[in-house]
Amino acid sequence: MAGWTISEWQNAYRNGESPEELLSTLLKAQDPQDPAWISLASRGQLTEQVDALSPDQPLYGVPFAVKDNIDARGFNTTTACAEYSYRAETDAEVVLALKKAGAVLIGKTNLDQFATGLVGTRSPWGAVPNCFDERVISGGSSSGSAVVVARGTVPFSLGTDTAGSGRVPAGLNNIVGLKPTRGAISTKGVVPACRSLDCVSIFAKTTAEAGQLRQILEDGPCTDAMARVRPQAAAQPGCSLRTPGPIRRLAIPLQPQWFEDHLQRAAWHQALDQWETLGVELVAQDFTTLYAMAALLYEGPWIAERHAAIQGFMEEHSDAMNPVVRDIINQARSFTATDAFNGLYRKHELRQAIDQEFGAIDALLVPTAPITPSIQAVEADPVNLNARMGRYTNFVNLADLSALAVPANFRADGLPFGVTLISGAWRDADLQALGAQWLNHSPTPLGATDRPRPWEKTPATSGDRIQVSVVGAHLDGMPLNHQLTDRGARLIRRTTTAPHYRLYALAGTTPPKPGLSRDPGGEELEVEVWEMPVAAFGDFVGLIPHPLGIGTIELSDGSWVKGFICEEDGLDGAVDITHFGGWRGYMAS
Repeated sequence: MAGWTISEWQNAYRNGESPEELLSTLLKAQDPQDPAWISLASRGQLTEQVDALSPDQPLYGVPFAVKDNIDARGFNTTTACAEYSYRAETDAEVVLALKKAGAVLIGKTNLDQFATGLVGTRSPWGAVPNCFDERVISGGSSSGSAVVVARGTVPFSLGTDTAGSGRVPAGLNNIVGLKPTRGAISTKGVVPACRSLDCVSIFAKTTAEAGQLRQILEDGPCTDAMARVRPQAAAQPGCSLRTPGPIRRLAIPLQPQWFEDHLQRAAWHQALDQWETLGVELVAQDFTTLYAMAALLYEGPWIAERHAAIQGFMEEHSDAMNPVVRDIINQARSFTATDAFNGLYRKHELRQAIDQEFGAIDALLVPTAPITPSIQAVEADPVNLNARMGRYTNFVNLADLSALAVPANFRADGLPFGVTLISGAWRDADLQALGAQWLNHSPTPLGATDRPRPWEKTPATSGDRIQVSVVGAHLDGMPLNHQLTDRGARLIRRTTTAPHYRLYALAGTTPPKPGLSRDPGGEELEVEVWEMPVAAFGDFVGLIPHPLGIGTIELSDGSWVKGFICEEDGLDGAVDITHFGGWRGYMAS
């Protein structure tokens, strides 16, 4: 079972394996002294979860781990600070969603204390070493969560991401790190770092499984005050970063900084050569505005939000904190409420500038991290090296962007190198589609195992659209047209059906509706063809009442599109209005 993906765990159960036996074996194999873990499930906790399983659950019996700033009922939440620790009485909403889907929590993982850091060394439970070289950092703050996936212990885990903590450890350990749109996934039950910016992140071996988990978490319970609802229609159509559609133009940093890490730079240029053969356009662009946005996170008043998260604890127990973490958060005392508002204004100015400067760009392609330092180097210079790790990550949440870290290749010294795809909010599926294409084109092994990467499934993107013909109350200007426009549909053309249809005014419908029926002796009838996002199509179909439905309609030019049809029993008592040429003609009469 070592190194199994989610689908391989599911296959094992379909072939008769027992969750109790497999998960017990997995748990017994874990070393409680392993710095990747802060706590492991007890035998009783494991049995309780297994007893609640149902074979129809999508993640039936699949083990997972969570970062120890995420509550799990019956576990202590430590945030890598023993003095802060408390026993969680309820599951965080993300943990609850996964358990309802059938996943089984194996344990809680180590992190940079209070999720402050990108190095994975700031914990009294010890530094978490890189899976490929124990002398090298694993990246943070979600260090343990990334490592237990890369090793193959669990197929997926949860971390958090405020400044890059869901991406940097993924890049340094050859796995996928998904940083979703801010607010798309509940953070209720997560100890905040910067509550207005925090995201729960996903570590997985493949983009497909990361996408599957994102959907489960988005659909899960949510009472989070910071949550947002995924819009049906595209926002800000004037900016490519924020407009759904296939990603083809990628901006890369004009002058990337490597801080003398020549192996990292060489791996980047190797990756760029591979990207150019993938059929995308790479555009070297000045990232100065993005770097200015990034500077607000640790050099601006947002540091005070970290203080707000643990203010009471710091007043009583600051001596119990990691000294580097304490000194960083103590900088909050130098900022005022006026500084906070000025910082907020500055953020909005920079956000507008980013939209303008990258208006012709679909996404950004950046190194996940510009350096891969040793643990010894970070201990000698903890602040500067940590700051360098966030060069291409710190601006993302402030700018309200989504991101996906994917493996790229290996450096000359055998360490993994990763890249990150970044685009606008709600473009998570678009990034997943491109990430899948990349990994199919340039596959690496799964994590730190020698197992080959399976073919990545390419999902439907937010830019994928479907054409729907409408014939009655959904026509432009008619009472139900808003059901189309509310879901991002747009009118493509006005045309007619092939001369094989009849139209009926249905009895007892409110508002009045027609029924379209195919008939060899029929006529051409007026229709409109609308185009809507595939992601919204199912929701639209769910609004259609009996006896209407969606079938396939032949148009006058010989093409076929999805469109409204009427079941035969719905025509009882209906009036044939075919001779009016369409619904508008009938209504005008």
